[in-house]
Amino acid sequence: MNIDIPEGRDPIEYVWGEMVPGIGTAASDFSLAVYAHTTLGLREFEAARLRIAQINGCSFCLDWRTERDGRTVEDGFADAVTGWRTADTFDDRTRLAAEYAERYATDHHGLDEEFWSRMTSHYSQTEVVELSMSIGAWLAFGRLNHVLGLDTMCVLPGH
Repeated sequence: MNIDIPEGRDPIEYVWGEMVPGIGTAASDFSLAVYAHTTLGLREFEAARLRIAQINGCSFCLDWRTERDGRTVEDGFADAVTGWRTADTFDDRTRLAAEYAERYATDHHGLDEEFWSRMTSHYSQTEVVELSMSIGAWLAFGRLNHVLGLDTMCVLPGH
């Protein structure tokens, strides 16, 4: 842990809510909005989210599975995301979500016309913006939690 947390305090609540309340609360609201207001399908949403988690190395994010209406992605989905290029269980939208997340995080200058042609043939402009904002939130906040060491202090509900 790279930040001192007072004894008995929840690290996430302390750092995000108390240390910098004007920024942390807004960041938390944005992070929660990505989940609450998404219009993206669960598999494409999770493919992008998990690819960012893999790149960031955020322990909490890697363990998390988004749930919708009592459903989550299948076991082995995270492994398929790692091998998104050849995963035979992915449709074009899911594969593109994983690719976009990876390239957004590691080579955003390399998003060329060929990529955008494929992307816009499968996603509306609104969906591209939503996915971009979601990826941006996961990239920023997953890295923040990992860099500060918060990701090892987070506890998933039910764990």
